[in-house]
Amino acid sequence: MHCRWSRLFAVASIVVTLGSGVLQGQKQDDTKLLQVREAVWHAFFANDVAVLNELVPPETISLGPGADGWENHADILRDAADFQAKGGKLIRLEFPRTEVQHFGDVAVTYSEFVYEIEVNGKRSQAKGRAMEVFVRHGGKWTNPGWHTDRE
Repeated sequence: MHCRWSRLFAVASIVVTLGSGVLQGQKQDDTKLLQVREAVWHAFFANDVAVLNELVPPETISLGPGADGWENHADILRDAADFQAKGGKLIRLEFPRTEVQHFGDVAVTYSEFVYEIEVNGKRSQAKGRAMEVFVRHGGKWTNPGWHTDRE
């Protein structure tokens, strides 16, 4: 009986070890993924609708600070246009820390961000955290969802 439990424990240990390896996966090159992440943020602040439509699909949902905090694709495009209409400019964008998890063709990034903007000649800075979802279709990453908070 003792031998049976020992074998069962050994098999369970192997399954857990292999399973955790599957979730974590092999180390991947995240260069393209992080370039897309940067492109989305820059496109938003520049109101680059072509890039936003390419990288932020129609089914996008974002959560963030604000009265309601829930936004969809149309809201995101409207916010980008409003920012530009107010003369908004991105001065600086940094991601001091980023962790990435991969699940097949889905990646989740966890980041700290810092950005500085200028609106109507006044500069302001924001710091916070972002959790972003990326999906790879045909070898290209898109960004269909995120959650941000600010300090």
